[in-house]
Amino acid sequence: MSSSSIRNRLTLLALLSATTFYFVYKSRRINKLLSLSLNLKKTSPEKGKLFFISQTGTSKTLARRLHSLLTSQNFPFDLIDPQNYEPEDLPKETLIIIIASTWEDGKPPEAAKFFTNWLAESANDFRVGSLLLSQCRFAVFGVGSKVYEKTFNLVAKDLSKKMRELGAVEILPVVEGDVDGGELDVVFEHWSRRLVGVLKGGDQAGIGNIESVVKMESEDDNHYDVDEDDEEEEEVQSEVVDLEDIAGKAPSRRSVNIAETNGTVKNGKRDMVTPVIRASLEKQGYKIIGSHSGVKICRWTKSQLRGRGGCYKHSFYGIESHRCMEATPSLACANKCVFCWRHHTNPVGKSWQWKMDDPLEIVNSAIDLHTKMIKQMKGVPGVTMERITEGLTPRHCALSLVGEPIMYPEINSLVDELHQRRISTFLVTNAQFPDKIKELRPVTQLYVSVDAATKESLKAIDRPLFGDFWERFIDSLKALRDKQQRTVYRLTLVKGWNTEDIDAYSKLFSLGNPDFVEIKGVTYCGSSVTSKLTMDNVPWHSDVKAFSEALASKSEGEYEVACEHVHSCCVLLAKTEKFKVNGQWFTWIDYEKFHDLVASGRHFGSKDYMAATPSWAVYGAEEGGFDPDMSRYRKERHHKSKPWNHRVEDQE
Repeated sequence: MSSSSIRNRLTLLALLSATTFYFVYKSRRINKLLSLSLNLKKTSPEKGKLFFISQTGTSKTLARRLHSLLTSQNFPFDLIDPQNYEPEDLPKETLIIIIASTWEDGKPPEAAKFFTNWLAESANDFRVGSLLLSQCRFAVFGVGSKVYEKTFNLVAKDLSKKMRELGAVEILPVVEGDVDGGELDVVFEHWSRRLVGVLKGGDQAGIGNIESVVKMESEDDNHYDVDEDDEEEEEVQSEVVDLEDIAGKAPSRRSVNIAETNGTVKNGKRDMVTPVIRASLEKQGYKIIGSHSGVKICRWTKSQLRGRGGCYKHSFYGIESHRCMEATPSLACANKCVFCWRHHTNPVGKSWQWKMDDPLEIVNSAIDLHTKMIKQMKGVPGVTMERITEGLTPRHCALSLVGEPIMYPEINSLVDELHQRRISTFLVTNAQFPDKIKELRPVTQLYVSVDAATKESLKAIDRPLFGDFWERFIDSLKALRDKQQRTVYRLTLVKGWNTEDIDAYSKLFSLGNPDFVEIKGVTYCGSSVTSKLTMDNVPWHSDVKAFSEALASKSEGEYEVACEHVHSCCVLLAKTEKFKVNGQWFTWIDYEKFHDLVASGRHFGSKDYMAATPSWAVYGAEEGGFDPDMSRYRKERHHKSKPWNHRVEDQE
């Protein structure tokens, strides 16, 4: 017998052995599942199972709310985190409710991957069959964000499909909750009431009706296999969905009726700020302008009105904090950052799809609302009439309140309106709209948020809506190189997330060649279901200083640490060649000269309107960036439970 023949026989033998082992393993697993299925009536638990698939806590919160409602209606359920559940027990269950979030790229949260993978594997195994969960009734509520388009509530829809493929009966169609639509609570409450009604109605509500199940599956096949043309048509025609329609109770999505809770629609465009979102933002102190803009008085504006010190922009650039107006022409953003200090109560989107207000009206309304808030400071201890009078004439506008100002199609006209009033402009962009940066006319200072230095960390921290977010980020940095006015990289340090990437951050400097690099510790804004951050993620000022010094060192003299504001946990790096003249820093701004240059219409650069930095604002100064002309106010905080933790902190 030839050697080649022996090799062929050995190969065949190995293949047969592997195949036999695989089928033995699968056979045992299937027998176990089938035996569980056949003994359902003997082993079925009395309680239903209420699963929550949650990443940030939203689904968990909704599940707890539903659990309380079901308990009050005498429907006993176990509230279950799927990571603590054995999926092999699913064939024993007779009633399952799932509240499911969709996480990155349409995938489930990490804690639920084993559970969802088990379902997918079982549904795709032809030998398991379609009767494995035939004794189970179920319903799924999805929690996602519509701005993610094709992956919107993909986990919930997939769970529903797999459960039905395994024989389970769906007692309610999947309802897709939108966390960014402003109506999640309303939609969930409506769905919960329907669920209770179905449970009370039993089989009389259509539960267990084979024909209805077959019909649902047939409709579902059409839903999942829709071609691209139909999908685009549906997306255009269902941009605003009626509340009843979302719950599966009203006519087709193509109905022209639109619920008032979604905001008004004019000429095919809807308001960016729905009544629900408006109420949430106003509760936080925002003054909403028109249909998409906002203004809010900053705590540092109040502080300097009281003579208690200004913000870090006062220390770094000479801003008069009590004359600074914080505003935005676009409350919408293209990111859902983990450290968002607005807890994602603002809208999100990848392009302008809303009604658009006139820039002149926005500026006039912003100034009017801002001055009204300044007037309300009269009589507050420390506030003088001199400062009130100055505050009533704003000289600066920080276009960084919330959202993405550069998304506003008329941003250039709005900036022009401000400059004509000799109001300086500090504009912040989240580095996702490079073309808008290129089109932007001169502003006093242009910021790009650099929240991470690698693709992986940027995705984890900013949670961007764009699939090509990294390319947009890099192109946004490159767009800064051609700007002649002052440019800034703004880094927000989140301990445990992005504080170890000094080398990677350093490599980004050459892309945008910024004049300054602001490095600030993240501000903890309390607990939120949209963020896992805690006080452990907030760096101390010493941490920020160490990071800043290391980053400056990496630049080999191109940048040096120029200023600091201890209270804000913020440090400034400045380009040595431009802003250090004869050993003195010139990071401040000559605002009057800037306005003269803008009015002249001629080209000018960042060196043409710089001013000397006072000694108290320079890095390492005893004052730590606190203006000595102000009165420092400290508040004692006594921690009674831990008296040894007593310390004196600055008044916030």
